[in-house]
Amino acid sequence: MERVHVIEHPAVADRLARIRDRTTPTPVFRRLVEELGVFLAYEATRDFATREERVETPIEPAAVRRFASRPVLAPILRSGLGLLPGFLSVIDDAVVAHLGFFRDPETLAAVPYYANLPDNLSGVAVFALDPMLATGHSGAAALDVLKARGATDLSLLCVIAAPAGIAHIHAKHPTVRIVTCALDANLNDHGYIVPGLGDAGDRMFGSASSLPADYRERAKRT
Repeated sequence: MERVHVIEHPAVADRLARIRDRTTPTPVFRRLVEELGVFLAYEATRDFATREERVETPIEPAAVRRFASRPVLAPILRSGLGLLPGFLSVIDDAVVAHLGFFRDPETLAAVPYYANLPDNLSGVAVFALDPMLATGHSGAAALDVLKARGATDLSLLCVIAAPAGIAHIHAKHPTVRIVTCALDANLNDHGYIVPGLGDAGDRMFGSASSLPADYRERAKRT
């Protein structure tokens, strides 16, 4: 697919196999997602701009290349946090923003609840992080927020993507590049990726629901 890059690497495939396995315990699942974040960051920044510098080695001066600028990482809460350590191990001085959305269980719409990011993202490379690109609603909503702050150089990094999610993202944001470790078949009636791996946030953090507590209480009363 145009503007979609699927990573093909045996080490990625092995980690995907383990996180798909329902018996993988939470600490191992979380570590594997972090490691996949390294592979995603490596591929997503392959063409990242650099600048030339000179440094003094213990022997003599040397011409070197450094990153030309600091990118902004925007993990989509909750599960996007799992990819953050891996990306930061590739570019350790990146600026970290946070965007909070949860999925309404009835409409599958993305409901925003938190945003903390720079005021001006013009001219900055921005990487949105979200392990599962299912319906694409949360990803598209996050990209809306980032574009409203001036972002034009946008990438979305995910562990697993579904065709419906990719289509939704590119219908709303046709120039956004998507980097993923796997492209799965489709979605089920609940909007989960098939075969997928279940709810990434719940499996990563050992929780039972991705809904905020106050939202769950309101849902019970109605």
